[in-house]
Amino acid sequence: MRTVTVVGASLAGLYAARELRAQGFDGRLVIVGEERHRPYDRPPLSKDFLSGRADEDQLALCDAEEETELAAQWLLATRAHGFDAGGRTLLLDNGRTLVTDGLVIATGASARRLPGTSGLAGVHTLRTLDDACALRDALSGGARRVVVIGGGFIGAETASSCVSLGHDVTVVEAAPLPLVPQLGPEMAGVCAALHRRGGAELITGTGVSRLLGRGAVTAVELTDGRVLPADLVVVGIGAVPNTGWLAGSALLLGDGVLCDDGCVTALPQVVAVGDVARVGGLRAEHWTSATEQPAVAVRNLLAGRTVDSARPLPYFWSDQYGSRIQFAGQRHEGDTVRVVEGSTDEGSFLCLYEHQGRTTAVLAVDRPKPFLRARRELARPATRPPDLGPAPPPPPVTAGH
Repeated sequence: MRTVTVVGASLAGLYAARELRAQGFDGRLVIVGEERHRPYDRPPLSKDFLSGRADEDQLALCDAEEETELAAQWLLATRAHGFDAGGRTLLLDNGRTLVTDGLVIATGASARRLPGTSGLAGVHTLRTLDDACALRDALSGGARRVVVIGGGFIGAETASSCVSLGHDVTVVEAAPLPLVPQLGPEMAGVCAALHRRGGAELITGTGVSRLLGRGAVTAVELTDGRVLPADLVVVGIGAVPNTGWLAGSALLLGDGVLCDDGCVTALPQVVAVGDVARVGGLRAEHWTSATEQPAVAVRNLLAGRTVDSARPLPYFWSDQYGSRIQFAGQRHEGDTVRVVEGSTDEGSFLCLYEHQGRTTAVLAVDRPKPFLRARRELARPATRPPDLGPAPPPPPVTAGH
């Protein structure tokens, strides 16, 4: 290969570029990024950055020295509009085309929007650095009434940051409890209590009917008829993989770019990594997936076929109201949950998810060292759980956890 193009100047895209050089590719390397920013770390956006404890320069994932070593051509603020597999040609939004021998798709995902809110001031999502800057500015003008729609990790972390800044925060979750698909009902209930202990109101079991206001949001009307006054609304209802630009290409799409276990698409010269990749039937929006998949994907890309598989142990974490939640493995319906250290009443514990005497996952709240040991044990090949049937989808950690 003479030219390899990475589409997506993201965490996964940067790791793919690093792997290309590390694995001996010395040809032309092009990185295309829709955002104007160099790759940055997303997890702090909803936490330290939003609360003002971190600045933009602290989010950077590479420095000038590494950029020199990568020797890549950066095309930032440039959107890919299509890919012609026959001509191996990338179509860009500025009218240019780019011929490439290999393609790494790392376009990530975009925050899901609430219908009917276009043009209404005071309504925010939190996915990109620009999103975070806009929300941080909006929160800087004194105490506000903030309604967070969605009790997932992004919603919970944003709510936690808003509370720490002195705002009046209400979280609305349509499900009976937040995080049930990820943690199961028992542990989801334990983690839901963090909102109340942290100072936010949590409303569950009801959705949002509409947002009220002319020009700017003033209230949120719920499906049960209640109306919540709101100066700001943050929508955290998941993310959609950025695959629209690939419509009509030879690639197979379906909740992401469909890949085999080695991140290889229907075309051997095209691989996909990170939030946009559906690898072996699973699309995992985790920080660890974005950092671990590229090594395997690049190895297969350079080989021209699948010679290695990506089977990392799922892992994510979340910081909420001064507590750290960590989870590794994969929960299945029917798992038994057993607390082995600490107490759920005290809010600091380690628990194991078990099926037929085998551990399938581990969850910890404020138990980092015991969790690390349990995670290592779970990752050992001899103790990896067997296929226990369909598992709930992985948590949409859209800030990159």
